[in-house]
Amino acid sequence: MTVHPSLQPAIDAWAHSIEAINDLVKPLVESDWNRPTECPGWSVRDIVSHVIGVECEMLGEPRPIHTLPRDLFHVDSEFSRYIEVQVDVRRCHTALEMTSELEYTVIRRSRQLRNESRSPQTPVCWPLGTGNERTLAQVLTTRAFDVWVHEQDLRRALGVPGNLDSPGGQLTRDVLLGALPRVVAEDAGAPAGATVAFDVHGPLEFLRTVRVDEQGQGSVDASVSLGPTVAFSLDWETYLRLACGRVRPQAVADQVKVEGDGRLAGAILAEFTVTP
Repeated sequence: MTVHPSLQPAIDAWAHSIEAINDLVKPLVESDWNRPTECPGWSVRDIVSHVIGVECEMLGEPRPIHTLPRDLFHVDSEFSRYIEVQVDVRRCHTALEMTSELEYTVIRRSRQLRNESRSPQTPVCWPLGTGNERTLAQVLTTRAFDVWVHEQDLRRALGVPGNLDSPGGQLTRDVLLGALPRVVAEDAGAPAGATVAFDVHGPLEFLRTVRVDEQGQGSVDASVSLGPTVAFSLDWETYLRLACGRVRPQAVADQVKVEGDGRLAGAILAEFTVTP
């Protein structure tokens, strides 16, 4: 075993999710690959292309030389243009080409991860066009997060629910909870002394409270706050879809119970998306 023990949970979560994606798409007929997803402008094929493309870059493969069409309405930034190249270059691929490339990519990445011997703090180049280095631990966590979220995108598009409480789901919960203090205290501008409770039920259940101190800094803990400024109650999948920008708050208003300061609650929901 060459993998550092602290990296293993992220690798295991990634492996579980990407194998689930592999199993989901293997039996699809050609028309299923064109089903729309909640990712703007992306079909089932496009999400799988994105997953393949990023994993290929993690393997050190050169990016394809490809000029994007001008009429892709969802491509509106340098980041989205960078991401879209790996997607658009595969839009003409058949179902067999897609499943074959995915399976081959999973085999190679799994082998690479099994042989990983670097320290978790090793700086590595993040492939998504940011020009920044991140630690190996951060990169592997981000990959597990991204692949699981896209697994859920595919499941909703294909009508095959599942794995909401898988290792990837648990890792994603922790990543999203880590963003809550910024969402509440900075983005939504909650005042000093505010407490905001999140009661989430479903396959993954948790209760968290964000507290804003006198300096306006937020922190999150698992203790119960009596009489919070705002309290949200919602199911885990709705929380996920909101936090990952898959749905607007107005579209799921009937699935989110809100108590307390309505103005602050609206500001928090308006800033709830934490993924690009």
